[in-house]
Amino acid sequence: MSRPTLDPELRALLADMPLGSELTREMLAQLRQMPSQPVKTEAERHDVTIGEITLTVFRPPGLTGPAPCVYWIHGGGMVMGDRFSQIDIPLQWLEELGVVVVTVEHRLAPEATGTTLVDDCYEGLLWTVENIDTTKLVVAGISAGGGLAAGVTLMARDRNGPEIAAQVLICPMLDHRNNTTSSKQYSGEPGVWTREMNEFAWRSVLGDLTDVPGHVSPALADDLSGLPPTYIDTGTAEVFRDEDVDYATRIWAAGGNAELHTWAGGFHGFDAIFPDAGLSVAARRTRTDWLARTLDG
Repeated sequence: MSRPTLDPELRALLADMPLGSELTREMLAQLRQMPSQPVKTEAERHDVTIGEITLTVFRPPGLTGPAPCVYWIHGGGMVMGDRFSQIDIPLQWLEELGVVVVTVEHRLAPEATGTTLVDDCYEGLLWTVENIDTTKLVVAGISAGGGLAAGVTLMARDRNGPEIAAQVLICPMLDHRNNTTSSKQYSGEPGVWTREMNEFAWRSVLGDLTDVPGHVSPALADDLSGLPPTYIDTGTAEVFRDEDVDYATRIWAAGGNAELHTWAGGFHGFDAIFPDAGLSVAARRTRTDWLARTLDG
């Protein structure tokens, strides 16, 4: 199938990356052994363990009173990554907007399956509400974390709390069916995240689950009304493009408030991988400005 063209700067940067088209258990084991990137921040931090999950709290230096809080869920296809993956994104909000950041390390598939991952994230959210002196609570995540953020926000609505002021879904992984046009466009050739990788990840998550709930695969949720203001962004040149656009469209259809940005020439996770590229800078700036307006409102 023909595909949208990549942004020229991103295409040049991507040419130096080792890319594949599939993901296997053996490859996953190797990827999990790669060291995490060091966290560069002057924020105050401490770790909390609750049962099977670990949270890290980052606070602006010298903060003494209540502040907005971003609850961050990392990417990695729900099969890899940790609470510090892509942490530079919310830490930028900490520095610019003065928010507290709580990042959760949930259990991973295929060791954990079904609703376990989203349940872990919801448990961490409840701890955050009970222990962080926050004026407004934002749930945010990237890729798999974006899908889990959407699932947690649906859970909070369906369980009458906690109250979420906004959700930020960055190239979110929302639909286990893997049958959109964009999913088929990014199949059979090497990429950052392909249809084949996505199929492996969802098989790992679902396990023996046959009746898939909307909290796990948010695209299945029948009702998208009553959600908080939502920011969704994606690239034109990525596997999740169409499910992300559809999710925003369905929020609008339900009378909700959603802002959607589909960045021309952006591949999956482009602004996390190459944050200094021109398109990445624009995407990050637009997202941060939206969050600032939403928190001020």
